[in-house]
Formats: sequence, structure tokens, C-alpha cells
Amino acid sequence: MSKLTPIATATAILTLSVAMTAQAQQAATDKEPETVIVSGIRGSLQQSLSVKRNASSNVDVITAEDVGKMPDKNVADSLQRVPGVNISTSGAGSGGFDENDRVSMRGTAPSLTQTLINGHAVSTGDWFVLDQVGGAVGRSASYSLLPSEIVGQVVVYKAPTADQVEGGSSGSIDIRTRHPLDFKQPISMEATVQAVYSDLAEKTDPQVSGLFNWKNEAGTLGLMVQGFSEKRSLRRDGQELLQWTQVAPTNAAVKTNPDLANVWFPRLIGSSLFQQERKRKGGLIDLQFKPSRDFSLEATYFRSKMDASNYNTNYMTDMNGSGMLGSGVAPDPGYVIRNGTLVSAAFTNKGTTAAPLRYGIVDNIVRDGAYAQTEFFDLDGKWRATDRLVFTAKAGSTKGKGVTPSQGVFEGDINNSGASYQLNGLGSPATVKFPNINTAVFTGTPLDWIFGVSPATTDDKETYGQIDAAFQLDAGPLRELKFGVRGTHHTRSNFEVAQGPNWANTDVGGSSTNPAWNGTTYPGNFGSDLGGDFPKNVWMLDPSILNAWGDLHSNRDVSRTYYQDMFNLKENTKAFYVQGELEGEGWSGNVGLRVVRTEGTSNGYQILPNQPAGENLPAYPWGGFVKQTAIDNNTTIPLPSLNLKFDLRSDVVGRLGISRTMTRPDYGALGGAVLLTDETHTGNGGNAALKPVKSTNLDASIQWYFAPRALLSAGVFYMDLKDYVGYGSSTGNFLDTRASQEQNKPVFANYTITSPINVGAKVKGMELAAQVPMGMGFGIDGNVTLTDSHLDFGACPAMQTATSGDPCDMLGASKTTANGGIFFENDKFNARVSYAWRSSFLAAQDRGTPLYQDSTGTLSASFNYNISKNIVLTLSGQNLNNPILKNYIYNKDQPARFYANGAQYYAGLHIKY
Repeated sequence: MSKLTPIATATAILTLSVAMTAQAQQAATDKEPETVIVSGIRGSLQQSLSVKRNASSNVDVITAEDVGKMPDKNVADSLQRVPGVNISTSGAGSGGFDENDRVSMRGTAPSLTQTLINGHAVSTGDWFVLDQVGGAVGRSASYSLLPSEIVGQVVVYKAPTADQVEGGSSGSIDIRTRHPLDFKQPISMEATVQAVYSDLAEKTDPQVSGLFNWKNEAGTLGLMVQGFSEKRSLRRDGQELLQWTQVAPTNAAVKTNPDLANVWFPRLIGSSLFQQERKRKGGLIDLQFKPSRDFSLEATYFRSKMDASNYNTNYMTDMNGSGMLGSGVAPDPGYVIRNGTLVSAAFTNKGTTAAPLRYGIVDNIVRDGAYAQTEFFDLDGKWRATDRLVFTAKAGSTKGKGVTPSQGVFEGDINNSGASYQLNGLGSPATVKFPNINTAVFTGTPLDWIFGVSPATTDDKETYGQIDAAFQLDAGPLRELKFGVRGTHHTRSNFEVAQGPNWANTDVGGSSTNPAWNGTTYPGNFGSDLGGDFPKNVWMLDPSILNAWGDLHSNRDVSRTYYQDMFNLKENTKAFYVQGELEGEGWSGNVGLRVVRTEGTSNGYQILPNQPAGENLPAYPWGGFVKQTAIDNNTTIPLPSLNLKFDLRSDVVGRLGISRTMTRPDYGALGGAVLLTDETHTGNGGNAALKPVKSTNLDASIQWYFAPRALLSAGVFYMDLKDYVGYGSSTGNFLDTRASQEQNKPVFANYTITSPINVGAKVKGMELAAQVPMGMGFGIDGNVTLTDSHLDFGACPAMQTATSGDPCDMLGASKTTANGGIFFENDKFNARVSYAWRSSFLAAQDRGTPLYQDSTGTLSASFNYNISKNIVLTLSGQNLNNPILKNYIYNKDQPARFYANGAQYYAGLHIKY
């Protein structure tokens, strides 16, 4: 299948729509006048605006039909079109991909946005091993586990109320599933059968989903069953510039070349090929019983699992190699320093066969059986005790899990090759050369190390229960009084086994233990979308051979449990609230207070060089002693809120919201675990004493509903965050695991640890949105969000060495986010083309240094044609413009990642009965 250009794909869809418009309109004139029932895209937009307009606080709404007619494959795809909402394609350490995974609001990190399903929290897992053991993605939910098929409606709460579950400092997103008794017919069935073609992987995979709904004649009992099985092949071509560091003044090269002192350089520059097969399977069961208008009971179970086996290969220069700068060897004359960065350097080979020098490292890592999973079971009840008093109750549990069962790892040395590089900013990948070696041949590559974690598992569980009541009043403007209580029990834990050589049959540093190579190299078109001049014809090992070799030569025994990266947490919460619903002539609103009590305990591990007197601690496998420390962290926080709605005119609504919100710190931030990098003696640690983030918020907007299905709106917001989680640096003495294994005795060293601390932060911004029907079935929609945010703690100590830019940037904050689309719909077909763009933002902290993502935009399109009343042809495309994801460190002279994921094309049938 040949690639389609983005313009050609989008134009083809719109051209087809326009060409068929006249035929559809002519057919309409031949019919007798009839009642017009608005459905499809226009109907869902109308329904969404109706909910938004009538809501007592500032919300945005997406309905099921709207999701279904967008080119969206999970809920995050749709949410990116809501004003003030940002999306990212990965949780943290896994890099960027072609599927939206995390959602955030108003220039804040994803963990400050609360994701709910049917009003309760949802635990999710992560498939990438570093996200599992590091806990970096915190409390945010993985939307890659939430397919759009489950959606009935999505409500985005921007101005909180006291009766909402706490946890979203910047806002909350409630994904509401469909209910059996909402269907019109006694029996309803739907099925979608699709094929997806991934143009970079050059593979076509099946995707199937189905729904069956039954309700009795009386409409008092109903059962809905949904299922989905969606497979997709993923390939990501990339260049990765990893472990940016500075030349220490004590480096031997500085003695002869003083201008190198404190200059930044990337330790590793690699040709990275990532391949993965994603299989998302699961379903939802909903049983609803409503014998009368006064009583109802509903039970819902949902489960989604994404199998995500993956294979990552990387061929890298190594600036810490024995022939390179990190080992005290100055680059050849002619190197270039710009903006505090060594942007060009060459190292002539000085190694020999008898005395080899390392200039690079090659990694082949296969992770078969990796997966992420989420599930929940929820019971909802409602009882109308009197005409004025209604009770509702909710109880249930949710579980999330991320697992990497094993890692087959080969890490080899690239010796006597010499190496050179030239950074090209973000314009193109770095130019990289290995003058004396053929990168396509697996020879002269002695085994250097077997590393990693295997297995690794993260478990996240929560049980919850709440009771709410609403009592109608006639007390002036106070029309209803709400009150309720809620409690949860939450646990989070991770488990990790350190992987290293099986010394009995592994010759580290030699070549006798190398795995067999069957002649496989990178795909012939590797890196063609990235451009640039770097190694692209690179050897790679067969995954099955690598797995068998890893089983033989690596030690994965649980006795090697890696305690220093592990933690477990327990949180018990209690909350109660009271809220009054207000209404007067031309205005309405609510006022309330929610009080939240959190009782948390963090259990972390520390490896001590000596056993303290009077304590009997277990021994660590490589020396030292394991000590577990429990730290309690209890808080009580009041959360007041006030929301007012003013009907300024029959078609104009004004809103004002003032509130206080909170978010508990990320699990990895609280856990106390220290994730160490032995090669650079750096690490990331937790802080069990962190306080919850509190935010004082102001939200004001004006909305003009100037025509049916039409809206122009403008809004401003301000967030004053107290105890926001920033980062600071400290020095600690830790066990050097690699050196301990090599020397077969405990070796401790000083590490520079980046750890979270509570700081202040502020966010302010503006949202502009438009939804305009153009007539003749056409319409446009779009929005722009402008955000200004920064941390507020002096010189931002974690980043004092920044050479440019603002060292106080907040995680996940883009200054500008914009979305726009055009759609067409008539009785026979509909089409939509959408574009989403966001400016650069701080994406993560990577080994103590910031990792920014450059501005990026994505183009998508969909087309649906009604073959008959019950059968619809569906065509859609994602990432049609093949966006190149680019990351950098402190400035754009310090590139960090270049990733190409290609485009995805979907085609199939939707059958409805």
C-alpha cells in the first residue's frame, strides 16, 4: 500500500463529501415535508451544548455519537479538542508514540487532572518497564486502555463543586459509559469490524468491537455487554541523545583544553528502532434494575488489558567510553562549543587489538509478555425516599497493573572504531560517524553487560464507598441541599529484580558468550522520515535468539530483589461535604464545602553499608543490609467552592467560579524509592513527606449561543498552587550495584539525587472556542488556549545550570494549544478533518535534567457512509501528516530525541440493529 500525503487524504474526504451534497439535497426536495430529527454529528453537538449550557458550573461535554464520528481510537483523542485540554503520547520514560496516552488540563501535569469513570477513580497500569518501577507517571490514567467504544458521554469539569471527588487540582474528567435502560429498543446490537494499516510498520491488523443490549418490555431491567479486541503493529524510528551531562572541571581533558570545563554533552547518541505489537482486549458488562421511578440499582464491570510485547534496539556512541571525553580524552582539534554545548566533536581511534578502546555501545532489548491492565467493579444505587429527599450510593473497587515478565538484553562494546558527531539543533538528527567499523555486521562486539530489571511489576488498587443525599428546599434562593460522605482505601506497590550476568557461564568483556546472529539488520527504510546522516544500516539480533541467550546468561533469581527501587504505599481517605444549589431571577449556582482527610504511609527501602547496632536487618545479595522505613503522612484539607451562572441574555451565559482544589503527590514522588544510574552516579528519589498540592482557582467565562448548535465563548482562569511538586538536588551515599557485582563485594559511592520538594506555582490563561454551523451540512469548530505558568521558588535549584530559557517551567505546560476542524454531514454520509497543535513544553525530568518536547501538530480525518439503514462504511486516518516528535534539554542546541511513528489508516464496517 503506497503512502498517502496528508493533504491528499484530507482533500479526498472533503471532495467526496462536497460531490455528494447536491445529490443528497436533490433527493430531499422530492420528499414530503416531515419532522426533522437532528442526529449524527449535528445531533451530538447539539446535545453536548445543551448539557454545557444548563450545567451549574463550567463544563465541556462530548457525547457518544460525537466520539464515534470523529477519527478517534481512545478517549484522549477526543479530549484533545476540548479547550484547555492537552494530550501527550506517553506516560513518562517510554518516549513518544502514535497513540495519545495521557491527558492534562490548563498547562499542568497529567497527574493534576483527575480521571473518573462513572464518577469513581480508575486504576490503570503501564506497559513500559521504567514507568512501572519508577512510578514517574503517578496518579494519571493511561487512556491507551480506554477505547472510545465504551463512551456514552465525557464531561470535563473546569470549575469544581463540593460534591465532586477530590483529586484534580486543574480539573476533572468523568467518562460516563452507556446504560442498558437508555436504549430505545428492547434489543439493540452493534458491531464494528475494521482493519488498521500502519504505514511505517507496513502491517495490517484486525480490530473488532461489539455491543449487545437487552431490556424488558416494562423498561425495568436491562443488560448491556460490550467487547473489543484491537490489534495494532507499531514501529518507531528514532535517534536518541541520552544522559546529558557536563564536563567536570576535574576531567583530565580540561587540563589541556580548559574551555571544555562545565560544557554540556550527550553521553549516548543512538540509532533507535522500537517495534511493538499492541493487543487491546476487554469489555464492559452493565446490569440495571429500575422497578420504579423511586428506586434503581446498577452493577458495572469493566476490564481492559493491553498486551505490549516490544523490542528496542540501539546503536550508540558512548562519550564515557575508554577512548572518549568522559574518560578524560580530549576531542580532536576543531571541536565546536556553542551555547555552553559541545555541538561538534571527533575522536580518532587510539585503540588496538591488544589494548581496545570503547567508542560506543549497542543494546538489543526484547520484552516479551509486557502488558498493562485495568478493571473495576462498581455498584450504584438510587432511592427517592420522598418527593423532596433522594439518596444515592456507590461502592466498588478498581485495580491497575503493569508487568514486564522478562527482559532479554544484550549490551555490547563498539571498540576501536573512532567516533564523531555534529549536532544540528532540532532541524535534523545529529550527524554521527563510526569511521573504522561496518555497523551492519555483528563482529568484534564483545559482551559488555547484561542489565535491566526482570521481572518488574506495579500493582495499584482502590476500594471506595460513598453515600449522598439531596433535599429540595423552598428557602429563598436555596433550592436544594446536598450532603454526603466518601471513603477509600488505596494501595500502590512495585516489585523489581535486578538483572545481571550469570557469572557461572558468562564471560563479560569477551566474545565467547555472544548470541548467534542470523544476518538481520534494521529495515531498509529506517530513518527515512527523519532525514539526517547517522547509522541506519545496523545489525540486530533475532528476538527469539536473544530471549534464549538471555535465559542462559543472565541471572534473574528473586534473591536479587532490587529493594532500593521498590516501595509500597497505603492511603486511607475520608471526605464529607455540604452543598447548596442556588437559583434566582436570571441566575443560578452552587456553594459548598468539602473536607478531606488523608492518612498515608510510605514504606521504602534503604541499603546500609553496615548493620546498625541493636537491629537485625536482612543482608542484601551484594553486601550491605536492607532496611525498610515506614513514614506516615496525614493531612486534613478544606475545599470550599462557589459557582455562579448568569443569564445575561436569552442567548448569552456568563459564569464565575471560585474554588480550592487538591491533588495528592504522585506515587513515585511519595514512594521514597531511589532509582540509580550507576554509570553516572546519579539518581531520582522520592520524598515521603510531600504535602498534597493545593490550588486556589478563579474561573470566569462568557458563552454566546447565537444559533442552534452554535457557540462562541471566551474564558480566563487563574490557579495559585501551594505545595506544588518541584525538584531539588542533593547528594547521598548509595550502593553501586554494578561495581558491587563486578568486585563481588559491597561498593558504595556518592550519587547526585534529584528528588521532589514542595514549592509554589502559578498558572493563568485564556480559552477561546467556536462552534459554527455553516449551512448545507457543513460546520467548523476550533479553540485556542493561551497559558502562562511558572514555578515560584527562587532560582529553581534543580536547574541552576540552565544555559537559556526559563528554569522554572512547569511540567506539561504549553504556552499555546490550538485545535481546529471542519465537518460535513447529511442523511447519507459524514466527514471530518481535524488538526491539533501545541507549543513546546517540559515533558519530564530525565535523570535530573529537563526533557522538553518541541511544538507538534497532528492531522486526522474520518469518513462514514451509510450503505443502508443498518450498515455504515467507515474510513479514517490518524497522524496523517507523520509528525516528527522532537525533544531537547535546556535549549534547542541540546537535542534529545527525534521520533517518527508514521500514519495509521482504518477501514471497516459498522453494523447496527
